[in-house]
Amino acid sequence: MPIIRGRRPARTDVRSVAVAGQQIRVAVRPGDGTRVPLLLCNGIGASLDLLAPFVAALDASIEVIRFDVPGVGGSALPARPYRFTGLCQLVTRLLDTLGYDGPVDVLGISWGGALAQHFAVAARRRCRRLVLVATATGAIMVPARPAVLARMITPRRYLDPRYLERVAPALYGGSARTEPDRVRQLMHADSRVGSPRGYLYQLGAGLGWTSLPFLPLIRQPTLILSGDDDPLIPLANARLLRMLIPDARLHVYPGGHLSLVTEAAALAPVVDAFLAAGDPGTTTGAGAFV
Repeated sequence: MPIIRGRRPARTDVRSVAVAGQQIRVAVRPGDGTRVPLLLCNGIGASLDLLAPFVAALDASIEVIRFDVPGVGGSALPARPYRFTGLCQLVTRLLDTLGYDGPVDVLGISWGGALAQHFAVAARRRCRRLVLVATATGAIMVPARPAVLARMITPRRYLDPRYLERVAPALYGGSARTEPDRVRQLMHADSRVGSPRGYLYQLGAGLGWTSLPFLPLIRQPTLILSGDDDPLIPLANARLLRMLIPDARLHVYPGGHLSLVTEAAALAPVVDAFLAAGDPGTTTGAGAFV
C-alpha cells in the first residue's frame, strides 16, 4: 500500500503551461509546505502519467512536480531538436513559471536521470538534493546487450501493447519477467504517447552526451538507486556514478528497470528518507546503502 503519513494527498493539478513559447504539460501534487518540492524527470518516451504509482506512494507532505518533455505525452513538439543544456534552461523557466523561486529536489529515472545530472550542475542553485534511478553516464557507460538496445531505437513499445508485453521481460527485468501484463497495463492504461519525432528528439539529445567530465562537480547530496536485474542499465553504471559523485550513496534494490513504478511502495520510503534526513546515509526499506 502507498506510504502516506498524516493526511490524504491533495488532488493533482494537471494542465498545460506556456514556457518560452512552448506548451508544456505539467502535473503538480500539492504538499503541506513543510517539505522541499520534488521535481521528477521521466524516462525516454514516457509521459508523466507513468510515475503516478510512485507519486501516490510518496509522503503526502511532499509537493511533487512532473512534466512531459517537449514532443512527449501532452507537451507540444518543439520546432527543432534540443540538447540537455537547452532542456535544463527550459526546466528552470518552467519552475519559474509555476512559481518556484527556490531550490527543489530532483529525481531522474533512466533518460531523465541524465537530464537530472545535467540540471544539478547547470542549475546548481535550483537543485538541493539529487536522486538518480536506473540511469548512467550517457554515451560512455557499461552498455546493455545489443539485442536490448535495438528495441530502444523506436517508440514501438509505447504504440503496441502486445509488442510491449512480449519484450518487457528482456527489456526491463525484475518483476517484468513474471508479470509483463502488469507493465503493459502501467504503460498503456493512462499514459499518453507523443510524436515519434519527439522520441527521436529525445534520442538525439543524448547522442554523444556524457556526464563523466562533470560528475565530480555535482555537490548536491545524491542518492543512486539501481536494480540488481536491470537489462537496460547494468548495475556497474550505478557503481561508477557513486564513485565519481563526491557526496553519493548507492541503494541496490532487488528488481529491474521499472521498479520505481512497479515496486513503488518499497522504494518511495527510501527516497523519502533520503530527502527528509540531514544525513543522506539514512535509509529504510529493502536493500542497503553501500
